[in-house]
Amino acid sequence: MHATHTPHPAPAATHSIPAPATAPATTRARRAGGAGRRLAGAGALAAGAVLLCSVPALAHVSVQPGEAERGGYATINFKVPNERDDASTVKLEVSFPAEHPMSSVMPQPVPGWQVKVTKGKLDKPLESHGKKITEAVNKVTWTADGDGVRPGQFQQFPLSVGQLPEKADHLVFKALQTYSNKEVVRWIEEPREGAPEPESPAPVLKLVAADAAGTGGATDAKKDAAGEDASGQTANAGSDDDSDTTARVLGGVGIAAGIAGVAFGVLAGRRRSA
Repeated sequence: MHATHTPHPAPAATHSIPAPATAPATTRARRAGGAGRRLAGAGALAAGAVLLCSVPALAHVSVQPGEAERGGYATINFKVPNERDDASTVKLEVSFPAEHPMSSVMPQPVPGWQVKVTKGKLDKPLESHGKKITEAVNKVTWTADGDGVRPGQFQQFPLSVGQLPEKADHLVFKALQTYSNKEVVRWIEEPREGAPEPESPAPVLKLVAADAAGTGGATDAKKDAAGEDASGQTANAGSDDDSDTTARVLGGVGIAAGIAGVAFGVLAGRRRSA
């Protein structure tokens, strides 16, 4: 007898799930490199924008405040920044406009600096307080005794000047700034209205009317200083009383609001505990 062989069933076909396709390592590296370059470029642009916004305008010798009252006296300051990293400012020379001479120019002492006031003869004498003035200041020079204005610093040089002209719109003061390395910067270019600022602008003092300057005139200034009105009584006494009353009312309202807030907090706490 021949043995019968029962055929074994064929094994079931197994279908393997393919693994997700992945980009080659070189492709991934290229993509990462491109993204990094884009981020670096954006960062550089942002940093450049911040730098441009943070860099101040080029500093120069200026006169402050920038305006004064026509026909009056004023205290002005020549502000001198040091624009060099390897030298100090050791000298400042300021020339006064010859077309508008002033009878009085008095410097305020600046520690560490010697000051020299130079006068010249006037072609046409001036009248000041009933006196005839035959000469006027044409230049003021400050010279440092020591290091002067060091890098990263500035210095102000005060002057009392007058009488300012009554028929001029501005005064131009040409200035020479000398550094410890013998370099001289000439701030002598007069700015023109409507034109770009020159590279080395001269300090300019604008002259305005008394009301525009905020002084209100000599009479009003004296009245404000005395604190009295035309009747001889204190002009702002009523306003002081009103302000005091208002302050008391507001203070009382604030205290009441505070008490109400505390009471509300206590009640809320008791309800939560209950």
